[in-house]
Amino acid sequence: MSSLLTNSSAMVALTTLRGINMDLADTQNRISTGMRVADASDNAAYWSIATTMRSDNEALSAVQDALGLGAATVDVAFTAMDAATDVVSEIKAKLVAATDDGADKAKIQSDIGELQNQLETIANSATFNGENWLSQDITTTPADAIKSVTGGFTRNAAGEASLQTITIDTTNVTLIDGGGTAGILNSDIAEVTGAANISGDHLLNFNISGLTDSAADKADLQSLITAIDAKLGTMTDAATELGSVKARIDMQTEFVKNLSDAVSRGVGQLVDADMNAESTRLQALQTQQQLGIQALSIANSGSQNILSLFR
Repeated sequence: MSSLLTNSSAMVALTTLRGINMDLADTQNRISTGMRVADASDNAAYWSIATTMRSDNEALSAVQDALGLGAATVDVAFTAMDAATDVVSEIKAKLVAATDDGADKAKIQSDIGELQNQLETIANSATFNGENWLSQDITTTPADAIKSVTGGFTRNAAGEASLQTITIDTTNVTLIDGGGTAGILNSDIAEVTGAANISGDHLLNFNISGLTDSAADKADLQSLITAIDAKLGTMTDAATELGSVKARIDMQTEFVKNLSDAVSRGVGQLVDADMNAESTRLQALQTQQQLGIQALSIANSGSQNILSLFR
């Protein structure tokens, strides 16, 4: 039935075209933003999860920065420990040279004295961002020797976030103890304190200029060389410990980077638009829109046909 008051065909065509236009707008928005879930109205559950995961990823980025800072601190300590080991090796070589009959102990001590000063310089200079693991007070405040580096960020099933830390005990790598004599370099050497013609009490201040070529002094000198060699072994162990810490931090840094990438991929799977599918859908909707416009035009032409009956 044809009616001047109600054009049912046009109403159906208009409703259909309105739905096509809404779908087309959604598809164009996905293509322009690259996201199928851009806000909570698109999918509240996925949007909430993605927002939380993005926040966690920012925290992981901060963890990476903290690990980088920790790695740099360890690297400075390791570099200084390696340099100090070389200097102690030179001191040992000087002491071996002093065992020769007629060796000028005073001149050799002059060289050793400079090396001892260099050891203090190395230990006191091993600072990064205000942290010095080789020269610190481990007697007065032993708790300060326990260092920590932020190493991870997690969220449990209840949604509670927490940080993980890598704990490092620097007691055994301290070269100079500012509050006592617990450092590797400034701890007492029994072979020095018990010798008649060797002054000082530790590696940084012993003095062999008073030694002679007597059998007793040669025995004391040999004992001192043995003690210095033991210090070298302790420093090597300390360097190994620092190397192990550095390796762990590097490993954790790589893990956090991979974890961050995985979280980003997870967020993408939740909210990113499939551009191939959206492009195909856009073309289909544009075709439907054109057909809808034509259908509406045909429906509207019915009223014109009624007017022609009265001509």
